[in-house]
Amino acid sequence: MNIHNIPQIKHTESGNFFLLAGPCAIEGEEMALRIAEKLVGITDNLQIPYVFKGSFKKANRSRIDSFSGIGDEKALKILRKVSETFHVPTVTDIHTNEDVAMAAQYVDVLQIPAFLVRQTDLVVAAANTGKVVNLKKGQFMSPESMKHAVQKVLDCHNENVMVTDRGTMFGYQDMIVDFRGIPTMQQYASTVLDVTHSLQQPNQTAGVTGGRPDMIETVAKAGIAVGVDGIFIETHFDPANAKSDGANMLHLDYFEGLMNKLVAIRKTVNAF
Repeated sequence: MNIHNIPQIKHTESGNFFLLAGPCAIEGEEMALRIAEKLVGITDNLQIPYVFKGSFKKANRSRIDSFSGIGDEKALKILRKVSETFHVPTVTDIHTNEDVAMAAQYVDVLQIPAFLVRQTDLVVAAANTGKVVNLKKGQFMSPESMKHAVQKVLDCHNENVMVTDRGTMFGYQDMIVDFRGIPTMQQYASTVLDVTHSLQQPNQTAGVTGGRPDMIETVAKAGIAVGVDGIFIETHFDPANAKSDGANMLHLDYFEGLMNKLVAIRKTVNAF
């Protein structure tokens, strides 16, 4: 994938990694704009190519009473407003074929969740929109097997595809990142490291996913050091009260400090 093909993407000549970041879910307009304003300021200052991330709905919840969204069209309109307000591209998850055409009207990148990346009809529907497609590696899949998911998009005459590693299941309630998988998947497509989902602790008995946000900096630094093309991080100004994935999100107050460190590491890597 050529990063220049993402509409409104900026700072593509900076030599930096690109960034997909934002809240796990769109909880409302004010919160989305608040987070976007902060992230756009940081990424413009550091010249990081940036895509705002926010799920318009959460379909893969552990419990039926978990927050799933504020309404599909309402959330998608907020994503469009973020894009129009700050002149940045946006990405959101899709879960069904019906989601595809609807979401494609509002966002620039369609993301296939890890649990659904082998769903051929969904991947093909996303690819046929001509939008950039982000394929999240299944927690149950090897890096090598992602070449087949990528090929599905390419076979639809859409070369705008990227792969995102979000860790691999390690027992029942933990994730681990195998950094050997990054250069492997880079043979197939631009590769992103989803730092925060890689630190999830799923399948908790309470039905609420846990996480290790204290390890975000460690995993992010390692990803940049091995040469990943992009970084994916979910962030919130109040993770403890976020409606989804608060246990593994990065507090917005810490975002700028982390980006400064990652940019410095990237400059060192680029020197070799």
